[in-house]
Amino acid sequence: MLSAAQLVRVQGVGATGLRDVVAHAEAPRGSLQHYFPGGKDQLISEAIAWAGDYAARRVARVAAKLEDPTPGKLFAAMAAQWRDEFTETGFDGGCPLVATVADTAATSDTLREAVGKAFEGWRRPVAETLEQLGVPSARSASLAVLMLSALEGAIVLARAHQDVAPLDTVVEELRPLLDGAVAPRRRRASTRD
Repeated sequence: MLSAAQLVRVQGVGATGLRDVVAHAEAPRGSLQHYFPGGKDQLISEAIAWAGDYAARRVARVAAKLEDPTPGKLFAAMAAQWRDEFTETGFDGGCPLVATVADTAATSDTLREAVGKAFEGWRRPVAETLEQLGVPSARSASLAVLMLSALEGAIVLARAHQDVAPLDTVVEELRPLLDGAVAPRRRRASTRD
């Protein structure tokens, strides 16, 4: 599934063939039919589920590494992962969730639904982390959607322009909004520490 996700993030679903995945994974050719009897849609669905789970796990890892964590710092760290990747390896790879929905939203309900579930699985830990950082639960879910939407849009723009500036822009613009969402009582307590 990792190989499928990696190929989709670079070349999209349409250009990713089963033979490409087998070659990338250095797996025996018959293994795809054995493990993915549903063919390409099953393989891509499972790769998308894996990618969504990976993104969700990264939220916890990023949050755990933050010094004096705030919602704005969380978002900046999430964007920094992409900034670092683009700076170090180039702009070829994007998010496999976006690539899949862009390629298949109109043609495959199965894959569109898989992407929707993966995004929801990623949004949930972002919202939970925002709550832990003092954002009221009534607002954390919508801010998590805003964060993921801004991040994904910035990734697309960065790739289109071959420039990390869109990532820097969304961090700069959203940081005050996100930090301002912390409940006033929680904000006062953190300034006393």
